[in-house]
Amino acid sequence: MLLLTPADVTMNAYAADKAQALALLAKILSDDGFTAPEYLTGLQNREQQASTYLGQGIAIPHGTPDSRIHIHKTGVRLVHFADGVVWNDDGDKVYLAVAVAAKSDEHLTVLKLLTKALSDDIALLIKSAKTADELIAVMTSTPNSLLVHERFIKTGVAAKDIDELYLTATSLLKSQGVLTALAGTEPKWLRLSKALYAVVIESKTINEPVFSLVTSKNPIKYHKDNVYGLVVVASNYHVDVEKLSSLYDQLMADDFVQTLGVASTKELAVALGAQLNEDWQSMSVILPNAHGLHARPATVLSNIAKEATGEIKVALEQGAYVSAKSLTRLLSLGATKGQRLTFIAQPNTDAVAFLPKLVQAVEEGLGEEIDVKITPILQETLVFESKTVIVDGQKTVATSASGGIADGVAYLSCPMQFSYPMTASDPKEELARLNLAIDDVKEDLKLLVQNATKSSIAQIFTAHIALLEDEEIIHGAKDGIDEGLSAAAAWHAHIEQMAKTQSSVANHLLAQRAADLRDIGQKVLIQLTGQQSSHKPTQPYILVKEDLLPSDVANLDTELVAGILTAVGGASSHSAIVARALGIPAVVGAGMDVLGIQDGVRLLLDGTEGWFVVNPSHELVQACKQRQQELATQKALADAHALEPAITQDGHQVEIAVNIGNVNDTAGAVACGAEAVGLLRTELVFMAHQSVPDIDTQVSDYNKVFDALAGRPLVVRTLDVGGDKPLPYLPLPAEENPFLGVRGIRLSLRQPQLLKNQLIALIRASQGRDLRIMFPMVGRFEEWQAAKAILKEVRQKYTHDNLQVGIMVEVPSVAIMAHRFAKEVDFFSIGTNDLTQYTLAIDRGHSLLSKEADGLHPAVLTLIDQTVKAAHAHGKWVGVCGELAGDKVAVPILIGLGVDELSMSSSSIAMTKALIRQLTQTECQALAKRALTCTTADEVRALA
Repeated sequence: MLLLTPADVTMNAYAADKAQALALLAKILSDDGFTAPEYLTGLQNREQQASTYLGQGIAIPHGTPDSRIHIHKTGVRLVHFADGVVWNDDGDKVYLAVAVAAKSDEHLTVLKLLTKALSDDIALLIKSAKTADELIAVMTSTPNSLLVHERFIKTGVAAKDIDELYLTATSLLKSQGVLTALAGTEPKWLRLSKALYAVVIESKTINEPVFSLVTSKNPIKYHKDNVYGLVVVASNYHVDVEKLSSLYDQLMADDFVQTLGVASTKELAVALGAQLNEDWQSMSVILPNAHGLHARPATVLSNIAKEATGEIKVALEQGAYVSAKSLTRLLSLGATKGQRLTFIAQPNTDAVAFLPKLVQAVEEGLGEEIDVKITPILQETLVFESKTVIVDGQKTVATSASGGIADGVAYLSCPMQFSYPMTASDPKEELARLNLAIDDVKEDLKLLVQNATKSSIAQIFTAHIALLEDEEIIHGAKDGIDEGLSAAAAWHAHIEQMAKTQSSVANHLLAQRAADLRDIGQKVLIQLTGQQSSHKPTQPYILVKEDLLPSDVANLDTELVAGILTAVGGASSHSAIVARALGIPAVVGAGMDVLGIQDGVRLLLDGTEGWFVVNPSHELVQACKQRQQELATQKALADAHALEPAITQDGHQVEIAVNIGNVNDTAGAVACGAEAVGLLRTELVFMAHQSVPDIDTQVSDYNKVFDALAGRPLVVRTLDVGGDKPLPYLPLPAEENPFLGVRGIRLSLRQPQLLKNQLIALIRASQGRDLRIMFPMVGRFEEWQAAKAILKEVRQKYTHDNLQVGIMVEVPSVAIMAHRFAKEVDFFSIGTNDLTQYTLAIDRGHSLLSKEADGLHPAVLTLIDQTVKAAHAHGKWVGVCGELAGDKVAVPILIGLGVDELSMSSSSIAMTKALIRQLTQTECQALAKRALTCTTADEVRALA
């Protein structure tokens, strides 16, 4: 393959006319060993046949076929004429001549690259180029682009599964030359909505980024979603990101999703703003030329098309149409032998009569000798089988999230579908309607704040009012209205854009804010459209939802919500954490089929064992109700003794602590029986402020915790943000894999003053009380030493006699080297959520895999065992602050492994203490020993 280098370029050449220029070009080719001097005759004869002027100040002089006898080897030379050379009778000036000596088609790669780089202002850039490097940069640059065309959209495919839909889409792209092969590429799958997925294929072999959409005739089950469409983006790393982002917004809009599976190709193309084929008359032909549509045949083709006064366009296979009159555009198609060219002619013009002439000219070879036997390339499609789930009356197993039994009618909570016009003619009127709707919603929210029975709910609605008063929201929607959108369309588009930006990382706190944005967005849309939200049942019901976000707490009536069933999530997901905090039985990660359960159908679920039944039998319901009564009795007894210590029957005491993120929750946790705070998530304390809290502000926050603890220990995790958990006011660059990126202590060590200020605030606030500081996400010994050095510097000025310093065990490398770390730390706190995630290589927020990220996997237990043994060998204590600490199946095993402290949500404290009082340490040790010999998490859970 030929590549352009500065050695191939002659800068600032001069020629009085084209004859002199051709002579200079022939001499350069001859001097460089590409041709004999006689090749000049071939250059001259070629110009007499047809001008080689390409456009934008570029000419591509090359010899006639009979002059190839004078070519020694294939080559290309670029000659820059700063003053320009008049090249044809029209007065077009050439500033760059690309002289071609071609014995084969090897030069076509360079010519194709040059034609792809042409743009409106390239002539000026070529003329003003000062160096060979600058000229090459201009000519070989590839502007960001994204083709969105009706020809890349296919509807009504009879696909049986997502793989077949994917193969159909890639076949569509392959058939017109966008994709040559998939080998070596790693497609990235994205979930745009329940009905639509996207795949991004990045490869340097892709000529131009292209957007394709394929829809299925019938819904396809994928990750329990009912999928109707698949988007494939073929990108060569020069994709127009802004245009693609805008397309994603449109694809995820509710009104667009509703059209999938029913809309025609043209309707979808119009909705996406794609280039349209229009209803022009068309004719197709297979390209027979051995070397494809290169310069010579393309010139013949463009000259024929130019004879028509009407417009003629041509597309390669099912690609986008370009002008058949433009030599540049024809070359940019990159058409090869055996591919199909489709010509279309502007209706009601003489262009229609030229279609047969163009087809005949192509069939005859466009001036070249051809092989008349041309066979188009055919694509094969594979067929795969699909699958089914959920049977009435039978238990469907999912993930246990929150203990207890729930019996009630199903209530399916789905996003509302709104109907409204997309455009409006009076922007002033639309803006007034929007402002009025926002004011009405704010008034409703103020009433909710006044009548809220819980401060946490009042705080959520207060935050919603603040969001509605944010000028960014109003101005963003106003921009859409000014562009001609209706108030509802502009509001919805802007809210969705903000929410998607907020939830672009896998962090439940940021997802909470995204959910808040969508909450207020829906409230305003209800006002704008006059639609009513669905009414919840007045009898106990089981909430069925795709996922439960923290903001949903404000809408849950614990008197009526008997249970929660979600399609996605794992034992440490938002759904599970919220359900446990509320004490509501919950089963999560049940799959997207649960979203097909009809409202009003009876449901029974067991959040302890992790199963649910649709239309359960009377006998099963009665048996579960009896067990439910027994559980209620157990909980009442546990609550009555919640303030007593957790001591096994053979005298072994385990400290029971609480995980908190809100400093105001401490007193309530102590009342529930917490003997310490085992994890203060200081990133949540930071997130409660609009900017980085200064030392005094932090001291005030931490003081509230110390005061409420009344001498009990406080274990504080230093700021754990970065990567997938950025602070809104601490912008960080995007990362390819945030879970393996700059987060936790890695970020703090790169922001040492931030860490130093936090340590100062903690020591000042403690006033000598029991303070235990731990550093998160430590993976290397050097990180521990660096963090300890910063703390040592702080303690030189701020002394403390009751301070312990430890690290979180979240990264397997720390557990493996626990014997080395144990010599220096005061304690370990095991974050089983992340430790499980990194040990099993499963993203605990993954919609499909999260339920497989079980902390009771023997590999995780082995790391916990190693950590405890290393710590105890050096007289250090070990706590567990992950969700495993409150798992009743895990508690006996953790005690048996020797864990000294368990830290959990306050709602789990009483029952965990009651459980421990029924155990003996000896039995727990035997159980743990057996668990370590298991090979799967299911085997471990079966032991208990």
